[in-house]
Formats: sequence, structure tokens, C-alpha cells
Amino acid sequence: MKPNRSLLLLCVCQALFLTNNVTFIAINGLVGLRLAPAGWMATLPVMGYVVGGALAAAPVARLQARWGRKRSFQIGLVVAALTAAGGALAVSRGSFWGVLAATVLAGFYNANAQLYRFAGPELVAPEHKAKAISLVMAGGVAGAFIGPNLANATRDWLPAPFAGAYAALVGVALIGLAVMSTIRFPPHVAAAPGSDQGRTVAELARQPAFVVAIAAGALAYGVMNLLMAATPLAMQRCGLPFSDAAMVIQWHVLGMFVPAFFTGHLIQRFGILPIMAVGAVLNLACIVIALTGLEFERFLAALLLLGVGWNFLFTGATTLLTTTYRPQERMRAQGTMDFCVFTTTAVTSFASGALVTTQGWFLLNLGSLVPLALVVMALTWLWRRPAARALA
Repeated sequence: MKPNRSLLLLCVCQALFLTNNVTFIAINGLVGLRLAPAGWMATLPVMGYVVGGALAAAPVARLQARWGRKRSFQIGLVVAALTAAGGALAVSRGSFWGVLAATVLAGFYNANAQLYRFAGPELVAPEHKAKAISLVMAGGVAGAFIGPNLANATRDWLPAPFAGAYAALVGVALIGLAVMSTIRFPPHVAAAPGSDQGRTVAELARQPAFVVAIAAGALAYGVMNLLMAATPLAMQRCGLPFSDAAMVIQWHVLGMFVPAFFTGHLIQRFGILPIMAVGAVLNLACIVIALTGLEFERFLAALLLLGVGWNFLFTGATTLLTTTYRPQERMRAQGTMDFCVFTTTAVTSFASGALVTTQGWFLLNLGSLVPLALVVMALTWLWRRPAARALA
């Protein structure tokens, strides 16, 4: 597949989106820990971002169905700029609830930008959709480098710690808005009243592949977020400096997105389900390493494996979902998946802060075995069905 100009520009937008996300990951928990009324509330700003995404998932799907990809994505980037400015103001004023409100509203951008991976296949021939999904997600590699370094470089720009990092994200969003305006998406045709709207979510859910794609994608994101959101807090409690936590997050995000350069090829060669199974094994390896010690090197190795495992599972789940719906059902199916992903991530964002501050890193990792076991059970169930032979 030869990437076209619009697909490459969408990869740039993905890189800027991940810059925003990784910066949030690096600073939101620490800002929360400094400003929250109680320690267990430290990751509420992290949770707020994904709660906002969950609340916005359905409205964004309807917005895209009515106005098209481009206009919805542009609105999301405007919201990103405004909420980043709100976050900087709230941190400067020492307002925990202001930070929380800004991150919840920023979830609208999160819900929009999560759909970049589904917009990619619409820019290429149908036989290249897995590679297009993978390539768009590979744009996150730049975010892995820019995000942690941006957070580290701008944390003291303003008098209040990390207020400058939020302010820097205003610029990131405006750059994204400029790039998005140059992308040419296929012409959008809104569905006419009374036209065939396709199957309902309940009807789509009668397909085992649809159920497994959403369950595996949501739980994979949940496990990843459970451990990732807690890592800066756990490392701080172990006496490790913020620069070490930023480096661990950077390598984790590299693990999430560097494999995207070849995950699509692996899926085409070996099948969707085998690649997802490898992702589950890598997540298990992450947990094993995390349980063996609290040194910087173990945090680094565990989070790197967590990132690669997430990539295989989530790219596979996204590709699997695209096999289950018709064109007129795409917004409905994609919105359902992202709502489930955001909801699961919201729960784990809150749980990560509560567990790591009250129960510790060890029990947090043991608890993450439960959703991982559910992923393995779901993949095994689908693998044994005769209709799944084409996916393996």
C-alpha cells in the first residue's frame, strides 16, 4: 500500500492527538495529587478525560453521521484548545475542580480523535484497511517523544507547576486544526430521511465477532490504562524522580505505537485472532515483570511490554470490528466500541489511583489479571467457532 497525502496528514493529526494524551497522562495524576482534597482522588482528572470521552462518544457519532468526519474533527480540535487553556487557568488558580472540569470537557476531543483510526481506511482501497488502521495509529510514535518531553520542558513555564504544560497544549491543538483543514476526506452524504439505516446495535451484537471485538478492545484499553495511569504515582511513591516517570511513559507509548508500522502486515499474514492472542501474552509478561520489583528498569520493561501488547490487541480488535458492519452502520458500530472503551477506561482510571494509593503497586498488578483473563476467554470462545476460521 502506498500512503496518500491525506492519510499521511491524518497520521500527523494522530501524532498531535497522542502528544495531547501523553502529556495528560504524564501530568494529570501528579496535578491531581497536588491539588486533590484527598490522595485517593489524585487520578480523577485522568478519569475525567475518559469519562468526558464516554459521554461524548454517542453525540460525536451522530455529529459525524450528520456533518461528516472533517467538520466533526475540526470542532474537536477547537474544544481541545479551549479546554487546555481552561486547564492552565485552573492549575494557576490551584483549583482541583477546575482541572477536573477542563479534562471532562476535553473528552469531546478525545472521542473525536479516537475515530481517526476508523477514518484512515476510508482514504485507501478496501483491501488495505488493516494497514491504514495500523499506519494511522503509528502516528502516535511522534507523540511518544513529544508528549513526555513537552511536559518536562514546560512544567515550570508558569509559576504553578505544570500550568505551562496545559498552556503548551493550546498550541498543539491549533497546529492540529491547521493540518486537519488540509485533509481531503471522501464526500460526505448524510442519510436521507426514511433511507436504510442498517442494523441496530442489538442486531449487530448478535454477531460473536462484534461482541469479542468490543470486549477485547475495551478490556485491553482498561488493563493498559489501569497500569499506565498508576505508574507515575507508583514511581513517585518509590522515590523516583519525575524525569524517570516521563521516560517510562515515553517508552510505554513507543511500545504502543512503533509496532503499528508492521501490525497491519502481521494481521494480513497471520490473521486477526493470532495477533490478538500474542498481545494478551505480552500483557501477561508485563504483569510478571511488574510483580518482581520496584526498580526503574522493571517499570521500564513492564510498561514497554504493556504498550506492545496493547497495540496487538487493540489494532486487532479495531480490525475485527470493521468486518462486522455495513457502510451505513459504521458510525453506530464505531461509536458503540468507543463508548465501551471510554467507559472501561474511566473505571480503571479511578481504580488505578485508588488502588495504588491504598493497596499498592503489587495488588494493582494482581487485579489486572482479571480483565486480562476475560480477554483470553473471549478470544478462545471466538476461535472455537467455525465462522472464525477466516479470522485466524
